[in-house]
Amino acid sequence: MSKEEKLVEVYKAHNDMEAQVIKSLLESYNIPCFLKSHAAPSVHLFTVDGMGEVKIMVLASMAERAGELIMSDRDG
Repeated sequence: MSKEEKLVEVYKAHNDMEAQVIKSLLESYNIPCFLKSHAAPSVHLFTVDGMGEVKIMVLASMAERAGELIMSDRDG
């Protein structure tokens, strides 16, 4: 992992609760992730035109594995 490695979006959750579930999943596989949102969760309890969405961000080197885990979890 380089010092300048970029964060990339691997999933867009509809709300903070869904984002926290995905974050827990990834962290259980030792994939650190960060949540990025444009609004405070207490303000937007649901998604309206993307306002409640939360982006799940991981290091680029871990993006492929993170995406696989998320898709596997969603399909299961």
